[in-house]
Amino acid sequence: MPSERRQLQWKRREMKAQQQRPAQTPRWILVTCEHGGYSVPPSYRHLFKDAGDVLKTHRGWDLGALKLAQRFAQELNAPIFSATVTRLLVELNRSLNHPRLFSEFTKPLSRDFKTELLTKFWHPYRQSVEQAIADRIRDGHSVLHLSVHSFTPIWDGMPRATDVGLLYDPARTLEREFCCRWRTALKSFDSDLTIHRNAPYRGTDDGFVTALRRQFQGSLYAGIELEVNQKFFNANQRCRSDLAASLISSFQQSADLPSIHKLP
Repeated sequence: MPSERRQLQWKRREMKAQQQRPAQTPRWILVTCEHGGYSVPPSYRHLFKDAGDVLKTHRGWDLGALKLAQRFAQELNAPIFSATVTRLLVELNRSLNHPRLFSEFTKPLSRDFKTELLTKFWHPYRQSVEQAIADRIRDGHSVLHLSVHSFTPIWDGMPRATDVGLLYDPARTLEREFCCRWRTALKSFDSDLTIHRNAPYRGTDDGFVTALRRQFQGSLYAGIELEVNQKFFNANQRCRSDLAASLISSFQQSADLPSIHKLP
């Protein structure tokens, strides 16, 4: 039998978890994709005249991420916010003070030119997502935000071991518990997948989701980044479709979707 002290510890942990858990609060789901394409608006194409094929590499966009995000949104009946302008113009997933906010193609530009890029692309995208989240929370709901990304299968000449990465902040109970459930559920759908938590990147690294956590408390906002190895998007259609089905079905199971509704 557990000791009285151990029982008290369990009770305290459960009370703490319940404080961060929106038990009676309807949960809303939101899908985003920050690196959905490698397009360059006509007025900026001269910046990339000597870029070669770099726009179409992992540096220019997240291969397959947008289609996967769109399928999530469709299957979950959820809203989606996405960007298709190349990250090499301005990086929507980096903070304003981050050294890689601008690439080697835009970093040498004048301050006024950079401000223009931020005004046209960075601020509108972020503000639209922030406003959607704030509106739902103000209406008495909690938000589960899924940000969809992909990563190159080869890094520094070595194959990456991760197939699917679930990124979150370990200090936020809702995110940690959800990713534990999602990993278990996804493994039951496809036992061959190598699924890592907070890999190939840390969930607390600089990014849009990390910035949103600073704006919204952990009991009302849970931000999860899904990272998928691009080898699956280079595979045949059936492989891509099977992976998407496993990801979405396991997400639905983990999120208890009867309590999740669509943003109008």
